[in-house]
Amino acid sequence: MKTQNIYDNISVVTIYNRVNKTINSVKIDTRKIAMGDCYVGIKGEKTDGNLFYKDAFLKGADIAILDNYSISDVDMTYLKENDKSIVVVEDTIKALGELAKYKRSLFNSPVVAVTGSAGKTSTKDIIYSVLREKYNAHKTIGNQNNHLGLPLTVLALDDKTEVLVLEMGMNHEGEISYLTNIAKPNVAVITNVGTAHIGNLGSRENILKAKLEILEGLDSDGTLIINNDNDLLHEWYLENKDKYHILTIGINNPSDFLASDIKMDEDGSSFTCNGEAFVVPVGGEHFIYNALSAIAVASIFKVPYKSIKKGILNFELSSNRMNIINNESSDITIIDDSYNANFDSMKYAIKYLSGLDGRRIAVLGTMKELGKYAESLHRKIGSIINQEEIDILITVGDEAKYINDEALNEGFNKENSYHFDNNEDAIKKIKEIINSADRILIKASNSLNFKEIVDSLKGEI
Repeated sequence: MKTQNIYDNISVVTIYNRVNKTINSVKIDTRKIAMGDCYVGIKGEKTDGNLFYKDAFLKGADIAILDNYSISDVDMTYLKENDKSIVVVEDTIKALGELAKYKRSLFNSPVVAVTGSAGKTSTKDIIYSVLREKYNAHKTIGNQNNHLGLPLTVLALDDKTEVLVLEMGMNHEGEISYLTNIAKPNVAVITNVGTAHIGNLGSRENILKAKLEILEGLDSDGTLIINNDNDLLHEWYLENKDKYHILTIGINNPSDFLASDIKMDEDGSSFTCNGEAFVVPVGGEHFIYNALSAIAVASIFKVPYKSIKKGILNFELSSNRMNIINNESSDITIIDDSYNANFDSMKYAIKYLSGLDGRRIAVLGTMKELGKYAESLHRKIGSIINQEEIDILITVGDEAKYINDEALNEGFNKENSYHFDNNEDAIKKIKEIINSADRILIKASNSLNFKEIVDSLKGEI
């Protein structure tokens, strides 16, 4: 990308020392700057990236985009002597999005965008794994799915990329709209509509509306893939199936890609879809849905079934998501699902734990961003604990106490139920009671830092 194109495609206030160069990449972290990069200064909660542009220049950046910034005569002399440029804009986050939108306009290969209340990261991972069997694919790294991460992913594209798989996250109305109008996807996937961020959006119907914003950027000839077993998506599909090109996936409702002959154990699952047999290397029904999404996407890109099966079998999860940690000598298993939690993902994880052999211990923490629904949804998890085969319940955090309370209200054994205010006390209790053949699920919203519990237990098993 040339500097002239950068100047022309963002809302510029002032340019100090216009230069004419080719920019290799766009970065917002000075630690990652390489020769010929463009640095964008982002003002965060703790640090102001605008203040570090000199560090970026010293590491090789040729251009810095800053917001509401003025420079001294000494700085101007430095720019001229070193052939550097500073572009001042009103909003560097907006400028980052504008640059990504421009870069996307130059990218002639297709884009697959994935959103949903739960499972979007693992669905993105498995779609990528399948597509890379045939194409040079690129994907969102980890969960860099917001107004910063998605533009940076697009800006990292190179000429060799044949297909891009993007994840789109949101907390509020309008955020998917912003992302989809940058990404301009050719294929959109909505994994489900649950209760994640319901505290911000007010209702599941509003969450559905927010997820459907992805259609605003979808190519006019594009395809939408939805989970037909999700109640709200199913209802929407029945009302809108003639307005869009839609492919459906499901286990229960008749769908274009329907899983049957399902067999599940702790190491994974197998199923049949459209006459072909598939094996998923991660346990849990929700990963069957993820695999079905990948099969549907692969059908659009003409990936052979042999390659689809290989891609599903070999896909790698992003860290801290259903990461199975085994110790053969002690026969203790940790299910590390500590990255995040909402009602739907926690329900799926508990159901998976319930199906395992051995003593099943659920270590559950608060689910965030539920607003006025916080107590009721945590209590629903407590009810699910009683419906499934869970032997010991340990909860951590203020609102997680409702999980414990409801489980006890519905008859869970009080002797096997514990609640703590902090991770340290929970870790002590787990270490006191842990035995051979235990299966331990560890899951909470990321802010509870349950990775601390996982790391502590690794040394004990």
